[in-house]
Amino acid sequence: MLTQYGWSDELQRDFASYAAQGLKAGRVIVQQRGGYRLITEAGETDAKAAGRLMKSREEMARPVAGDWVAYEPRKAPEPAFVQHVLPRRTAFVRKAAGRGVHAQVVAANVDVAFLVTSLNSDLNLRRLERYLATAHESGARPVIVLTKADLAPDAAERVAEVRTIAGEAPVLAVAAKQGEGLEAVAAHLEPGRTAVLLGMSGAGKSTLLNALAGSERMATGEIREDDERGRHTTTHRELVLLPSGGLILDTPGMRELGLWDADAGVSAVFEDIEALVGECRFSDCGHGGEPGCAVRAALADGSLDPDRWASFRKLQAEAAYEQRREDPRAAAENRKLWAGRHKQAKAWIKQKRSFGDEES
Repeated sequence: MLTQYGWSDELQRDFASYAAQGLKAGRVIVQQRGGYRLITEAGETDAKAAGRLMKSREEMARPVAGDWVAYEPRKAPEPAFVQHVLPRRTAFVRKAAGRGVHAQVVAANVDVAFLVTSLNSDLNLRRLERYLATAHESGARPVIVLTKADLAPDAAERVAEVRTIAGEAPVLAVAAKQGEGLEAVAAHLEPGRTAVLLGMSGAGKSTLLNALAGSERMATGEIREDDERGRHTTTHRELVLLPSGGLILDTPGMRELGLWDADAGVSAVFEDIEALVGECRFSDCGHGGEPGCAVRAALADGSLDPDRWASFRKLQAEAAYEQRREDPRAAAENRKLWAGRHKQAKAWIKQKRSFGDEES
């Protein structure tokens, strides 16, 4: 049973010390506010997490859907007791919504991140760039899935637009209810591999999962006519074993996706801009009025989309801000960098003025 859910020799090695304590291995297949459901070598069982895990200041230490855990069996009807979370291979992490500043793991140990968005008026390239950055940072392979292709009269044009920002991530258009495009999605769901469905409410995640599972596994909802957005239908996280042997994790729609420690992810999504930055005359170019700025030249000749440049700057600044919150040294380096840029700018202005005086 565990092998079907992705158990491996590496996990067996990681679990050895817990086995010596008499604990059993399981994977979290359902995550709800009231507790968890595990898949174990004996089947499914309800579980709760140890108090020290739930009271930890680090939310990332708590079990989430997709985690492999070491648990203490209890006699029915008592739920099992999760004592430890095994090291995660990958983790889709975001800045938690609401008050406070902390990280939240949305899904763990996934191989593929299906970034799901509908081909309606809610399609947003800038939001997709944010999802791509977080997916790259997670360690999972991003795949963009554009749903409701049958309802978009300009589907081909919209798919082409998405491909301009996708990089190496595959872009798949599907009409799940009609079964169109499902084979291309299923190709990324090999037996034992885990995928996660990520996107806003109304994107069609649950409909896609039901189509792949061949049954109504998750509740679905209709789109509001006034803004073409959906209501939350998935209220928990659930890992589903598909008939093909692949595993797919459905998640509630996210109203916002704040970046968390995603420097590398942002760089991966904007490789084209990173390459331009490397062509600037000065290594610390601020891309303002400095001479020899490759970015400003690309904006001027139209080869760089101003909206994409603005998105890069925004996500880069957001990622750097979160890093400075966590790392005082990074904050000091940032102050040093900007002090150098201000000094360089003043020198450049002074030089221009001196040239002006000589010409007059």
